[in-house]
Amino acid sequence: MDQYRLIGKSIPRKEGENKVTGRTKYVDDHPEAGTLFVQLVTSQCAHGYIRNINTTEAYHVPGVLRVVLGNDFPYPVGSTIVDRPPLAFEKVRYFGEPIAMVIATSEVSAKRAALSIQVTYDELPVVNSALQAYESTAPLVHENINQYKVMKERIRPEHGTNIANRTKVRKGDTEKGFSQSDIVIEEYFTLPQSDHAAMETRGVIAEIKPNGDVEITSASQSPFEIRRDLSDAFGLNAGNIHVTVPLVGGGFGGKTAVQLEILAYLASVHVGGRKVKLRNTREQDFITSPVHIGLEAKVKLGCTKAGRLQAAEFLFLFDGGAYSGSGVLMSTVVALDCTGPYSIEHVTCDSLCMYTNHPYATAFRGFGHCEFSFAVERAIDIIAGKLDICPLEFRMKNAITPGDTTPSQVRITPSNMGDGIACLKKLKELINWNDGVVFHESKNKVRAKGISFVWKNSSTSVNAGAGATLIFNENGSVTINCGAVEIGQGTKTVLAQMVAERLKMEIEDVHIKMEVDTQVAPEHWKTAASRTTYLVGNAVLAATEDAMQQLKETASKLLALPLEKLEIENKKVYEKNVERNYIDFAQIAFGIVNENGEVIGQQVIGRGSYVFEGLKEANKDTGVGQSGPEWGVAAQAVEVEYNPSTHTYKLLQAVCVIDAGKILNKKGAETQVFGAMNMGISFASREAFYFDEKARVLNNQFRSYKPIHFGQQPTYKVAFVETPHSHSPFGSRAIGEHGILGMPAALANSLSTAANVSLYRLPITPESIWRVVSHQDGFSS
Repeated sequence: MDQYRLIGKSIPRKEGENKVTGRTKYVDDHPEAGTLFVQLVTSQCAHGYIRNINTTEAYHVPGVLRVVLGNDFPYPVGSTIVDRPPLAFEKVRYFGEPIAMVIATSEVSAKRAALSIQVTYDELPVVNSALQAYESTAPLVHENINQYKVMKERIRPEHGTNIANRTKVRKGDTEKGFSQSDIVIEEYFTLPQSDHAAMETRGVIAEIKPNGDVEITSASQSPFEIRRDLSDAFGLNAGNIHVTVPLVGGGFGGKTAVQLEILAYLASVHVGGRKVKLRNTREQDFITSPVHIGLEAKVKLGCTKAGRLQAAEFLFLFDGGAYSGSGVLMSTVVALDCTGPYSIEHVTCDSLCMYTNHPYATAFRGFGHCEFSFAVERAIDIIAGKLDICPLEFRMKNAITPGDTTPSQVRITPSNMGDGIACLKKLKELINWNDGVVFHESKNKVRAKGISFVWKNSSTSVNAGAGATLIFNENGSVTINCGAVEIGQGTKTVLAQMVAERLKMEIEDVHIKMEVDTQVAPEHWKTAASRTTYLVGNAVLAATEDAMQQLKETASKLLALPLEKLEIENKKVYEKNVERNYIDFAQIAFGIVNENGEVIGQQVIGRGSYVFEGLKEANKDTGVGQSGPEWGVAAQAVEVEYNPSTHTYKLLQAVCVIDAGKILNKKGAETQVFGAMNMGISFASREAFYFDEKARVLNNQFRSYKPIHFGQQPTYKVAFVETPHSHSPFGSRAIGEHGILGMPAALANSLSTAANVSLYRLPITPESIWRVVSHQDGFSS
């Protein structure tokens, strides 16, 4: 018999009907008479000094009220390193950087005026890659890093260089490990920046009330960070900042960054506090707002003839773009997970976030793990091939297991990682691995399979936490209020399932506020890193337990029974084994007056909070520490059909097996993973920014930036292993990002097998395969 009534079941999404009928309201669906419109003017130069900005013609456009320039607020902002001016002044550092704002009474007027503004530059040499940025002779993107305020202790920019952050991991003795190895490989891999391409572009509405209250409505994953950043940047009282987030039309990490909110506040300041709307065009959303990070990597592995990994050395150069953003954090968390889910005794890793003259980076689904896993998993396939060992068996032989230690020297247990070998075994069955890996079906048709084995431990602030409240309605139903943002992942439905499970009530009797309002919602770290269900789920369960205790205390007095003899179910508190002796929630949730006229109990408000336990900042010299509560593990595979004559290929199937701990919503989990797999296949096969020699992005619109389309996808298969995590709600594990992590590597491994070459660059297009096959790539592996 199933242990749970609702947990694990495919409960329909709470917000689903409103979405599919078009009734859901997003930021851009809130028109209000008198709202002013803001249009950004962005830089057409990637690196240079601003010589002049001519705004004369803009003020001649009817309806234009104000043009705001960088000199109107010449102070940097930032949540990691305070290094980014809201509007560039004196110098621009990337193509698409905001340099002015036009505020007008209509969107048309704002756009016309913005187009009329003329900017002249004294252009400077550009830094056009992370590798170039690493060179000692490279131009400096920031000349005075030492003058910037650093907001987080673990971030260490290096003055006189383009290094925004360096994270080191030192475990064992790599020199000894390589000396014990029979074979050593050293490989180089690269992938460029790209975009999140969420359906809804970023947008914000801002207004300053006469009493000084600041009202922000934003398509954001981080409402409390908006409040914090506005307070820090402008010296505002946080209690006067009111941030509202409606449902969000996709985020994938891109909407964790705080950018447009600061600009919208500045715009409102310059028009006397009036309500203003700032919405990115698709072209601006591609490059003006922060993007998906790029990576150049060197991977060195040492192994015995028997196939046991002995040593690993990594150099990761992340293309963090012109400003620190989240890139400095991604480079850190990747270092701490650098080996992937493998047991390696001797490890050295240097993970650097580099300043370049590219758009600056923010979180992207996987937070750097998809990128570094591409490099590591390609290297694993290469060394297995040199040893003539089956790549799947090689991974099973070297998989990290309980008792082993991570690169940051945390000892692995079944709880804090799960069962990676079980994932590999199930993948082996689903992909029919034993039937063969490569099939030469005809002269122009080769079918091949490739696999990957990945993990991720989300790095949060060591004090990351969440809160929740549970209130009752007159009919005994309940309403949850929390700070989690619904960005399409289905978290709020899962939270409702948790409450319904604990209260033993129907899911229809559990309501949840979809919008987030920082004035009334308990604070939540942010909706990111696959940690919302863990953090907010524990807070919601604590609030539920608190409410149950209050209900039982009131019922105990009315029924004249001790607490331990009371049960809760179907919106009733009743005597154990005597269900006829009960009292309804509706009678006692707001207190009750007994027959003697005495008030028994009071309004029931469940309160709960949760903070991660046992986290520890990594040591700056060795990386020793614990950045997150558990490592989620997954095994993935891609099968392709390749044409050696044209180097084109067809995606046949993609398979993913994840240790989910405990599935909370079956259909929700499956579709979440399908979506992640699709994103991974898409950016691995076709998504990339193309930069010219002046670091200008050449494809910042969907006519030339082409994500995967319907009909181009493979058949997706998803399966789960369930090894419970001891501290999370119902034993669940993070799965929101894990479907994407190994897709690029699995695709590259399958195509490397099919084409009989070593592919080391994303995206993998027919042209890129042809260049490797014909030795015209110009990149030596």
